[in-house]
Amino acid sequence: MRAPYSDLWQAVARAVPERIAMITAAGEEWTYARLTADAAAFAATLRRHGVSRGERVAILLYNRPEFLVTFFACLAIGATPTPMNFRFRAGEVRELLDDSDAAALVFPTSAAGTVAGALGEAARTPLAVHVPDTDEEEVVPGISWQEAVAAPGELPASAPDDGELWIYTGGTTGRPKAVRWNVGDMFAAQLTPTYAMAGLPFPATLEEAVAIAVDAATPRVVNLPLVPFMHGTALTTSMNTFSLGGTVLTTSSAAFDPDAALDLAAAHGANRLIVAGDAVALPLVAAAERRSIRLPALRVVQSSGMRFSAAAKRGLHAIAPVTIFDMLASTEGGLFALTTTTGPQDLPGRPRLVPTATVRDAEGREVQDSPGAVGVLAQRGALPLGYHGDEEKTRAGFPVIDGVRHVVPGDWVRVLEDRHIELLGRGSGVINTGGEKVYPQEVEEALLAHPGVGDAAVVGVPDDRFGEIVTAVVTRRDPGLTASALMEHVGSALAGYKKPRHIVFRGSLERTPTGKIVLDRLREEVIADRAHRAADGDTSAAEGSLSAPRESGRTTPASPA
Repeated sequence: MRAPYSDLWQAVARAVPERIAMITAAGEEWTYARLTADAAAFAATLRRHGVSRGERVAILLYNRPEFLVTFFACLAIGATPTPMNFRFRAGEVRELLDDSDAAALVFPTSAAGTVAGALGEAARTPLAVHVPDTDEEEVVPGISWQEAVAAPGELPASAPDDGELWIYTGGTTGRPKAVRWNVGDMFAAQLTPTYAMAGLPFPATLEEAVAIAVDAATPRVVNLPLVPFMHGTALTTSMNTFSLGGTVLTTSSAAFDPDAALDLAAAHGANRLIVAGDAVALPLVAAAERRSIRLPALRVVQSSGMRFSAAAKRGLHAIAPVTIFDMLASTEGGLFALTTTTGPQDLPGRPRLVPTATVRDAEGREVQDSPGAVGVLAQRGALPLGYHGDEEKTRAGFPVIDGVRHVVPGDWVRVLEDRHIELLGRGSGVINTGGEKVYPQEVEEALLAHPGVGDAAVVGVPDDRFGEIVTAVVTRRDPGLTASALMEHVGSALAGYKKPRHIVFRGSLERTPTGKIVLDRLREEVIADRAHRAADGDTSAAEGSLSAPRESGRTTPASPA
């Protein structure tokens, strides 16, 4: 079934207008009537300022109600909501604004300096809508959120069939690429997460979807995303919550505070929690244990695309009677496999392919039913339109196999029995740190821009909390260059999560005659050196060195601030 989200949400609002759609950390509530009214008012403002169907509306917000109001308004009128990473620096934001040719930009006043820097060199000046979250004076010409939703508006009865939403992903080829989803196809792709994971039947029509959402017998979802809305999992689970007539709890903060998250979950009876694996779950569990807090209402925890250890899951099972869905998914292909645990007895759990997922061997044959076979994951069914502005990557990433369009992100797996799989890794060098993708070349370019750097290579190394951490191996032109100075330099150009958490200095990177670095060997040397340091209990130095490719040296932590 394909359906316009906005049509469904409007129908839910008409049927149960006083039902609560959103609650903020401060306790402010949005009923479905208010959500729809604010979306209608904002849609009218966009139109009044010339934002037309098909144009992109950039959303540079953390988990605030205004994000979802903007999203709703865009879907209803056929504008394209385009979430952007609020952690980005001015240059990174400008690249996305130029890439998307954004006609409007919604951002918090706390990011005004970043936005001002981005707009100063942007190819197009979008309508700027600033959401007040500080007492600072606005430094970007535009309109306030209060002004944008002040005048009543009216949403179209039916959204355009060709409406899109764009989600930027770090991907594996460098700069972020926008994955273009048709809105109706996204709804179809989310049928399993929306309905099956809630124990509900799939609707066949929009009317059936509305009936499910407003039925008093439908379990009421109270969803707390602890992952930013700019990521596909937090965004789609919030969209799915509205489709079921549920409530989204918004943290309204750019920083993750485990104590505040526990308080919010407990105060409003959150029964669904969206985390980023260990990066969120471990500190949350630690805070719950320290405060002796349990969450008896919590029933479901979801995570996607991130290391989620048995220890973190065990801690969650201890504080709540939850079923944990550890999803192997991607922005391009949705859900590929699920690892499901209902209690400690199920740990560590194994990922199992969803019905639409396949595994293709090197010859392109389906081998998901052949235990022992090795191949790449593929997905069929409701898929994105492709990547914006990159037909070559779209053709490569969405091949037609046996007459059926697939998506093949590049994840290699080993097939086990009964459609279970073992994830072997991705064939590219992308680093997944705390759920954020980092492309090494971008960090290397930032390092090489420092006059004191002679050469640089960036690798991801395993980490218990973040899955991987970014590590840089650097040669110096300036013998006095320090790790802290280099960190500050990179941090001025790139988002904080892209900065190396370890800086390793060495005399040479030992490039091959063709200029290549044997990255696997370099990564293993860094991993071995970290293990050696941990065994020695030596973690106090500010910087370290590897003297030769096959010799152990000293890696050292650099502040990630």
